[in-house]
Amino acid sequence: MAGEPGPRYSRPVPPDEARPAVILVGTPIGNLGDLSPRAVEALATADVIAAEDTRRTRPLLTAVGVPTRGRLVSFHGPHEAELAGRLVERIVERKERLVCVTDAGMPGISDPGERLVVAALAAGVAVEVVPGPSAALSALVLSGLPTGRFVFEGFLPRKGRQRAARLEALRGEDRTVVLFEAPHRLLGTLADLAGAFGGDRPVAVARELTKVFETVWRGTLGEAVAAEATGRSPGGSRSSWSGRRRPSPTTARPTTPLRRRCRRNWPAGRRPGMRRRRWRGASASAADAPIPSPPPSGERRGHEKRARCRGSPPCSRRR
Repeated sequence: MAGEPGPRYSRPVPPDEARPAVILVGTPIGNLGDLSPRAVEALATADVIAAEDTRRTRPLLTAVGVPTRGRLVSFHGPHEAELAGRLVERIVERKERLVCVTDAGMPGISDPGERLVVAALAAGVAVEVVPGPSAALSALVLSGLPTGRFVFEGFLPRKGRQRAARLEALRGEDRTVVLFEAPHRLLGTLADLAGAFGGDRPVAVARELTKVFETVWRGTLGEAVAAEATGRSPGGSRSSWSGRRRPSPTTARPTTPLRRRCRRNWPAGRRPGMRRRRWRGASASAADAPIPSPPPSGERRGHEKRARCRGSPPCSRRR
């Protein structure tokens, strides 16, 4: 329709670009301002956008003014290799350009993307990259540890012989080791690292990178385990790594029995077990006033037996 503005991002595709390609685009790890203009252009001009989680990528595209128009597809799960093959077959057949993004950071780094690159190269499809934020490199440069030589281990195996074997292999590592870990498994991993490398080995724990509450805790493995075990996350703030909320160390648990504490909190004139509408007519100043007598017999017969609490005032609701 005349007068309506066109798409925010649009450009003609030169003939030499009309070929299938896979483009890996880095996305922000917490701060939307870290998305580069080149990344926005790649997302806007792509024919297909393969996302780790479409529920997270769609708000990102909306925030930067990039319409999806049915281009957004899900790309994750145990069948990643099969999905990668299908996507490569599609872009080869239709001469499309596919952009691969994850929830945060660079695709292929502890996130989907590696199998897509392998499938694209096997089919002779060009692979490009639009660099972006990386949680591993951000944590490394903020750690204060040597950055000249380092090794990235991603996520350690959760348990069993594989985890023990990986820790044993890293025991003699003299380079800085960068690891990822889920919040609820941080304490166990710190304890395992302290047991394998010694409690005096320097460590830095980074969380909420590029966000408002970004925190980098620095110390030794032994100190990190003690800080996390006492309910304080490395960084001095309340622990957000544990799935179970712990009471603050400065707050003592009340020792008064539960029923006695509840009795003190009852409003005046109200008794345990009384419904709100039964207590509706009670006055706040009538805490010690005698309880009204029940209605005469013959009227609402058996009402006293139906009262939930002995001595509670009769219900005024019609039956």
